[in-house]
Amino acid sequence: MYNKIIETIKSTVIDYAKNNKLNKLWREPIIEIISAKDEKLKILKVVVSAEHFMPCDILPDAKSIISFFIPFQENIVRSNVEGKMASEEWTIAYIKTNDLIKIINDKIEILMRQHGYKAGKIPATHNFDVKKLISNWSHRHIAYIAGMGTFGINNMLITKNGCCGRFGSIIINYELNEYKQSKEIKEKCLNKLNGNCGVCQKRCIVDAYENNNYDRHKCYKQCLENVEYHKNVGYADICGKCLVGLPCSIKEP
Repeated sequence: MYNKIIETIKSTVIDYAKNNKLNKLWREPIIEIISAKDEKLKILKVVVSAEHFMPCDILPDAKSIISFFIPFQENIVRSNVEGKMASEEWTIAYIKTNDLIKIINDKIEILMRQHGYKAGKIPATHNFDVKKLISNWSHRHIAYIAGMGTFGINNMLITKNGCCGRFGSIIINYELNEYKQSKEIKEKCLNKLNGNCGVCQKRCIVDAYENNNYDRHKCYKQCLENVEYHKNVGYADICGKCLVGLPCSIKEP
């Protein structure tokens, strides 16, 4: 089953890109598996929100969590470096990747159903409290627990393929024996390692990281400006300026 899941995710990315002429959008996804009973999942209630779901809240007999990261191609990242507003290329990548994540999860659900199992799906985005602006299921934190990377001081997860891309996850009631025991992994943020970077916070165009305190409302206000600016492309409450032009944008530094 493990190999079928990995192949489903990778082939879906390739096929979707090919069928929609989006071959310059994505690189190969990173995929990790963790147990739905991993003890580290308890930290989600502390570091994200007391209301953060546990796997059993989504799928009562949850056994495994599949976490994946779909990294953007370098040309998409470069396109968003200049200017106040998100680039059209970045906006399209965001919208199309959310569509792709839904398709991946749908295909995994079908795969599980074919073998007599179930899947619990979570949207790629917009699963957050609109007042607190805090998610009830953080795909990034699930990826962190799965050992995919570490957080930068911009609160984005740095993977071996950088931080520019989209995270997804899905819960299944099938016990995958190939999952990693969650463990501490090597710090990837240069600023946390030696205080010698901080470029991401400096790149924020609305000073949402002023005095090292993240103002999520100031950040989201800029994201909503992009919604209006790119309304002819689709709904994209994004910015991404603090992710691009960094040593960790497309690779670990």
